[in-house]
Amino acid sequence: MSEKDVIKETKPRMETVIEDFRRKLATIRTGRAAVSLLDNITVDYYGTPTALNQMASVHAPEPNLLTVQPWDQSQVAVIEKAIRASDLGLNPSNDGKLVRIPVPPLTEERRKQLAKQVHEVAEDHRTAVRNIRRDANDRLKKMLKDKQISEDNERDGLDEVQKLTNTYIARIDELTASKEQEILSV
Repeated sequence: MSEKDVIKETKPRMETVIEDFRRKLATIRTGRAAVSLLDNITVDYYGTPTALNQMASVHAPEPNLLTVQPWDQSQVAVIEKAIRASDLGLNPSNDGKLVRIPVPPLTEERRKQLAKQVHEVAEDHRTAVRNIRRDANDRLKKMLKDKQISEDNERDGLDEVQKLTNTYIARIDELTASKEQEILSV
């Protein structure tokens, strides 16, 4: 095993953090209705917690309205209750077949709360990238100690891991800035 193998294993792990960050950002509300807003909602489907998008079709027919049409009509009330219980601040209504969720415009205070939430999620993911960097650096140092690689190779490996870390943290910062811009624009 060489320092190149450590770097090859580190890159996909950091890529996974970025993908997870993108998924988390998609569930944070902006001023417009987005289907991904309901991705984290789970519904008690006959005693089994089930993701909403696995038991109903979710649509955004208008910029300020989401509709949820369950495949099992008996679950309309349960879905409405799950959406109301979520921390999204949405107030759904149903007509027996369809759950309508009006997405109200965000207040200035709520926009600031959401921007703060984006920053918290971003910091969690930056920490995850740094933890991956620490693991890779520890492996490189152990390989040097066990005399599997030379000091020059270790130094090159540490530099390469730091470059990867800087790249992925910069990507997190870009995604954060664009999401914050989306939230704060009226």
